[in-house]
Amino acid sequence: MLIVVSPAKALDFESPLPTKKRSMPEMLDRSEELAAIMARKSPEDLSAMMSISDDLAALNHERFQDWTTPFTKDNARPAVLAFAGDTYVGLDAPASFGERDYTHAQKVLRILSGLHGVLRPLDLIQPYRLEMGSKVEHDRGGDLYSFWGDQVTDRLNEALAASPGADALVNLASKEYFSVVRPTRFEGRIISPRFLDANGDDDFKIVGFFAKQARGAMAGWMVRKRILTIKALTEFDAHGYRYDPDRSTRDAPTFTRRNNV
Repeated sequence: MLIVVSPAKALDFESPLPTKKRSMPEMLDRSEELAAIMARKSPEDLSAMMSISDDLAALNHERFQDWTTPFTKDNARPAVLAFAGDTYVGLDAPASFGERDYTHAQKVLRILSGLHGVLRPLDLIQPYRLEMGSKVEHDRGGDLYSFWGDQVTDRLNEALAASPGADALVNLASKEYFSVVRPTRFEGRIISPRFLDANGDDDFKIVGFFAKQARGAMAGWMVRKRILTIKALTEFDAHGYRYDPDRSTRDAPTFTRRNNV
């Protein structure tokens, strides 16, 4: 059983690290090629490319100027402890993972990344911002989907073959990021859980902020509980969500929560 999540725009490179475990990204040579392309772009280019403010564009221009290899414990941080957005609030690795959880997460959890393609949780990263949907010209096309091509899917196939449990991938990533995966090339079943909220008598719907946290919470729960079967996913009940069989399909188990919006 393999789990995939998206990265986050918010980063944490300041708080104490709860583990000394670390690894090197497996596609770092491709990341170096992409970082070199990004380092040649001006703050104005970055602002237009990612629809961000001038201040954020200046910050990320500086980040790409400073981005360098080799990664070490002094200039980089494990990805699962560097990303700090809603998904990672839900995942809650710093507070809820023990050493064995980090070891297990390294086997079953992958983070899709615009700059790195695929990251394991303990892979070191330096600060960056580069959404998967960004339009970046390179010698193979004009976006990151063409930059990564089949490589992301191939890496996920390798990880699935080595991971324990069912021959399936649990997609807890956003549409933007999971679009880099080529389903016809992937060698396992793809399960995409949904999280719906309702207020009072309102109908259930996806609320982005809550759905991101729920996806992270499920990923963390799967790691801590060593969830290795598709059937066991229906037991997820964090943050007040409950499995809803009436709204579920074979490949889209659905979890609902009322009166929390």
